[in-house]
Amino acid sequence: MPNGDNFFFTAKNGEEIILRPVEEKDAEDITQHVEAIVKAGRYLQKEEPHSVTEEIEFIHEVKRKGNLYTAVERNKKVVGIARVLRGELQMKKHTGVFRTWIHPEAQGLGIGKELLAHTLKWGENNNLHKIWLTVFSGNEKAVKVYEKAGFIIEGKQRNQVIIEGKFEDEYFMAYFFQLN
Repeated sequence: MPNGDNFFFTAKNGEEIILRPVEEKDAEDITQHVEAIVKAGRYLQKEEPHSVTEEIEFIHEVKRKGNLYTAVERNKKVVGIARVLRGELQMKKHTGVFRTWIHPEAQGLGIGKELLAHTLKWGENNNLHKIWLTVFSGNEKAVKVYEKAGFIIEGKQRNQVIIEGKFEDEYFMAYFFQLN
């Protein structure tokens, strides 16, 4: 249920979850969770998390450019994010790159599905033609979630990353608004 810029829903375990714009006060939660995910070294394409100061600057930049940066709030803590950054060049303004993460403790509650639907609604309301992302082939669960939501695999870079000592491909996936 929307309330201004906030969207409330009930997770599979009965908890109330809030999807809302990221605020400066969220920077500490975000950097702490990103640091834990980066240390796991599996799916987040980052080797160093932002400092809190860098995250605050990034939050302001995203807002200034009119991009999406959504916080997933659970029990007054940010446990995930979604963002869409529009193409910087005029010729790419109709596209947006999507990035997301949900803390492992908040996974399996239906949050990802709601967050993805929220993101696609934003893209549609902001006249995007395409939202694209990259995902590693070993993240089969994410690939299935994206495909179920209407994303297609546009391309693949073979042996693009080494994770846990093994090569994995990187998929380029996209959601086209006019085709869906």
